[in-house]
Amino acid sequence: MANSLAPLSSYSRFISPTHNKPTPPSKSVSIHSKSQRSSQTIIHRAAYEVGGGLPVEELQKRSGGDEKWDSAEYEAILSGGEQVASVMQEMVTLLEDMNMDKASEEVAVQLAAQGVIGKRVDEMESGFMMALDYMIQLAERDQDDKRKSLLEVIKETVLSHLTKKCPPHVQVIGLLCRTPQKESRHELLRRVAAGGGVFKGEKGEKVHLPGANLNDIANQADDILETMESKPEIPDRKLLARLVLIREEARNMMGGGMLDERNDRGLSTLPEAEVNFLSKLVALRPGRTVQQMIRNVMEGKGEGADSMDKDVDAPSGSRMSSGITGRASVSRRKPLPVRPGMFLETISKVLGGIYAGNESGITAQHLEWVHQKTLQILQEIAF
Repeated sequence: MANSLAPLSSYSRFISPTHNKPTPPSKSVSIHSKSQRSSQTIIHRAAYEVGGGLPVEELQKRSGGDEKWDSAEYEAILSGGEQVASVMQEMVTLLEDMNMDKASEEVAVQLAAQGVIGKRVDEMESGFMMALDYMIQLAERDQDDKRKSLLEVIKETVLSHLTKKCPPHVQVIGLLCRTPQKESRHELLRRVAAGGGVFKGEKGEKVHLPGANLNDIANQADDILETMESKPEIPDRKLLARLVLIREEARNMMGGGMLDERNDRGLSTLPEAEVNFLSKLVALRPGRTVQQMIRNVMEGKGEGADSMDKDVDAPSGSRMSSGITGRASVSRRKPLPVRPGMFLETISKVLGGIYAGNESGITAQHLEWVHQKTLQILQEIAF
């Protein structure tokens, strides 16, 4: 933990009803325009706890005034805020009963968080993490390092408990997403495939690795990828790049490597956008131009730019989207942009067909080069 924690006697100020709390305005706060004043949300005492003792107007000022919350978001933050305040209150009660010196205080706070959150994690509201993140954000803006440290202990403990409830292969994906070095990810995968265990981390800390199947890891990453890439817009390209790397690296470590039959997603036809883009790349000599084309698409530019058109179905009488080599799309649907995961899936499928026909040559080498460069570019984007 970067910041030192506050003395035990000062923890109570974070959840005290009188902490920096101005006289509250009217309990009913409108969240709509003047013409919609009939629709109002009742702001309970938790509103002040979430903001560290500040009214809603002040919260919005500190947020820059740009955040527009609807009633559902207000309710989620308020109900979550009540639970955060309750957790903090119980932690303070536990800490006040302990007799310790300042050196053991940090450990005591973590133990208190483990004890309180362990018995509540199954009952937490959906807005708990939202409220917690907002409170951390406010503490950061207030430059209140001690309050921020306490809230971050709670957040880390909650995430730790939630992670342990996930299946082993999901836990491994979470660990891999936080591992920037390619060699470290490979070592982690090897140890997980060997049954897991307790190992020393890069900073000397103990790391508990569950045992998991490489095929399960690759399939789980692929399922998440498929969900993300089927949307018109990709909100987090870093996460997408990390998931693609995890899937490809897990597949590569399996018996048959990239072309292992277990990696087959079951595509009956190749995706139009990816095939069109791949045709352009294969027509050019490997080099900087091709690399830049791949980078642009992986970053969401050019053929990889998010579709602003939410209606992907082409209505009767309107233009049909271009399909393979410029011909009309058989499905009459506008294809999604080129997506990193589907692009590499397409390369693997084409390579599989080439190798099955015993016709490997310049084209196969070119495709392997494109596959390798794409992974290098995704590594740069991901971390």
